[in-house]
This record gives sequence, structure tokens and C-alpha cells, in this order.
Amino acid sequence: MIKKYSNLPLKINCPVNTAPVNTGTPGLHRAIFSGRGFTLIEVLVSLVILAVGLLGISGMQVTGLRSNHSALKRSQATLFAADMADRIRINNIAFTAGNYNNPTAAITATCQTTTGCTPKQMAENDLSLWNSAIGTTLPSGSGVVCLDSTPIDGASSTAPACDNSGTAYAIKIWWLDNRNAALQRFVVTYQ
Repeated sequence: MIKKYSNLPLKINCPVNTAPVNTGTPGLHRAIFSGRGFTLIEVLVSLVILAVGLLGISGMQVTGLRSNHSALKRSQATLFAADMADRIRINNIAFTAGNYNNPTAAITATCQTTTGCTPKQMAENDLSLWNSAIGTTLPSGSGVVCLDSTPIDGASSTAPACDNSGTAYAIKIWWLDNRNAALQRFVVTYQ
């Protein structure tokens, strides 16, 4: 059996007004509201920290782009060296005759036709076309092919430091690197 207690008063504690009550104590109202929100100084400090972080990220991005660009140019120099090695390998008669040792770059029109040209003319034509491609692809790019017993030397294509001795051909390529504004050298030897 269920009993009803209807004569007991129902009391619910539900405040109607949620605003703080002024108790008359000085500073209590300020203490209640001081934890709500941020001051202007806190916001400005946060913005400065965020700005410094974003500048750091952008600096890292620029450094990464420069390094990738430098790696791209080095990869292109590698491909040009392999291209010249293939040209030497194809023109074996000129290779054994020594025609690829510091050849004079000259375009021979008959090398581009079915009438053909001599192996020496082909070596000169190869160097001319090769240097033209390097110059258009690599900034301030140039290349030299020569006999060199110490291939890891030379300041530029105008001063390649080829000693014309030994049995290995040095394929040397120079270009201007954007990272440090200095000439970069890439050398491959071919025997």
C-alpha cells in the first residue's frame, strides 16, 4: 500500500537569479569575477608568442625550399654527367682516338643529318650541345670533359685544372648554387 504525504511541504532549492549577491564584503564581487576571461595583456602576449612561432615555421619552410632547389640542381648535374658518359660510350672511335679530351665545342650541321660526320666532329658537336643544355638548365652552368689524373679539382670551366694525363676522362660540371652563391662542382670519371 502506498501512502501519500500530501500535507508535507515541497521545498526545491533552485535559485531564480544566478547573479552573485552583494554580501556587503568589500572586494568579494571582484574576487568572484576575476577568473572570468582574459585581460588585454594576456591576449597580446599570446599573439606575440604565436607570431614568433609562425615566423620560425616560415623560416624553416624557406630553408627547406632552398635545400630542395639545391638538390634538384645537383640531380640535374648528375643527369648531364650521365648524358655525356653515354655520348662518349656511343662514339667509341672518338673516345679511343682521344677526341673527347678538351674538344673545341662546335656545331656541325651534318652531325644532325643522315649524311653524318667524322667521330671528331661528333665529339665537338656533343660538347657544344651538352654545354648548351647545361647553360640553359643550371644557373651559370658549364661543363668540361678532359683526361685528368686528379679529377676532384678545378675552380670553373675556364680553369678546370685538367692535367691531360691518365686514362680516365673527367666529366666536370659547375653551376651557381642559390644557397650560398658559390660555384658548385660535380665530377664523374669515365674509363
